[in-house]
Amino acid sequence: MPCSELSGKGILSSVSTFMFNVLIFLSCQRFHFNSTFDLFYNIDLTVLIPLTPIVDDFVFSAFGRFVFAPLSIYIFLAYKFWRTRVSIDNVEKFLRNQQPLTPLRYSYTDLIAITCHFREKLGQGGFGSVFKATLLSGHHVAIKMLGNSKLNGEEFINEVSTVGRIHHINIVQLLGFCSEGSKRALVYEYMPKGSLDKYIFSEKGTSAHRPFTWEKLNNIALGVARGIDYLHRGCDMQILHFDIKPHNILLDHNFNPKVSDFGLAKLYPKDYSLVSLSAARGTIGYIAPELVSRSFGVISYKSDVYSFGMLLLEMAGGRRNVDPKMKNSSQVYYPSWIYDRLNQGDELMIDKSIEIHEVERKLCLIGLWCIQMKSANRPSMSKVVEMLEGDTNSMEMPARPFFSSSLPNSVRLSSMKSISEQLSIISEQEDLSNIEG
Repeated sequence: MPCSELSGKGILSSVSTFMFNVLIFLSCQRFHFNSTFDLFYNIDLTVLIPLTPIVDDFVFSAFGRFVFAPLSIYIFLAYKFWRTRVSIDNVEKFLRNQQPLTPLRYSYTDLIAITCHFREKLGQGGFGSVFKATLLSGHHVAIKMLGNSKLNGEEFINEVSTVGRIHHINIVQLLGFCSEGSKRALVYEYMPKGSLDKYIFSEKGTSAHRPFTWEKLNNIALGVARGIDYLHRGCDMQILHFDIKPHNILLDHNFNPKVSDFGLAKLYPKDYSLVSLSAARGTIGYIAPELVSRSFGVISYKSDVYSFGMLLLEMAGGRRNVDPKMKNSSQVYYPSWIYDRLNQGDELMIDKSIEIHEVERKLCLIGLWCIQMKSANRPSMSKVVEMLEGDTNSMEMPARPFFSSSLPNSVRLSSMKSISEQLSIISEQEDLSNIEG
């Protein structure tokens, strides 16, 4: 039998057979050095033969415990070390190439000092935790510690290469970073009012319980739109965010909005009309249809427009776009419900007693234009900025961008549930494999 066909136990059996033959050889020599050796070498073969299976099991057990088990552990540790080194080498190579453009580099001990051993935690994201820190100058900053996932190398490079070169009033500013072995962190300006989702989702779901006036809400929407428009047109490279949502819109002390979290962002030349991605990216509920199926159009900056439209509708409605807790089943999907009210010319009541505000009507109309299913039918972010700066008198009603309300509610909700399940599967697959593209 060729050696390549021997199993592990077969090899050990051969070893035990060899040991047995050695004992036979020694017993045949009968070297009588003294009585002690005579007793050992004059072993009766009839005693040794039954011991062969015992020797086999003993040798196999010994090799498994003292050779195979440690060897398996060493191989696993070597593989983990290799994966870590590859990630570290990629990040360090990137930092050497980008050194003239990057912000200040901190050591890990510096982060421990300015965060007081990571005492005050501001929040938890998909890629890690955010802590409050105080610089020697007395200024507060936010430290985003990237988690020990296989994606943190890519997110680190994404954020440093995008936010590190951006200076815009509606884009969060990257002040520094840390990269020491597997320890990676990003140092951002501190945003004392937190994220937008804390303010727009009121418990009652009515404008009477919102912390902002309609004019302030319009200004926040306008600031976010200007920030995204700058990413698309104002930089040397076109930056697509791919994760626009309320959680990623931060507010400063005056409630001025700033787009944050560029972990999924991609850079492309400005003259690129389409983008190649191998997997959907973003958050369910804000992902553009073309990221799931190319039948809805090509992937481009219009994918960010769709996400912004969903954000705009949530800001206008003061609730999440999909809310199964709504008593009236027709209001479960807010974009569909508000479209019917606008299209029918109703009085547009968010509840039974409060009439919709003109600003709310404008935000809804613009949001409905942004979430058109075909990407070619959506406006650019520069056009969205113009619409937010103007009024709704000359604004036309967009085409229906989603499932027809003429269908029974059960059928429409079933269809939306099916798409959500498909997006969930895509999201889970993406978590299990490295994001490409």
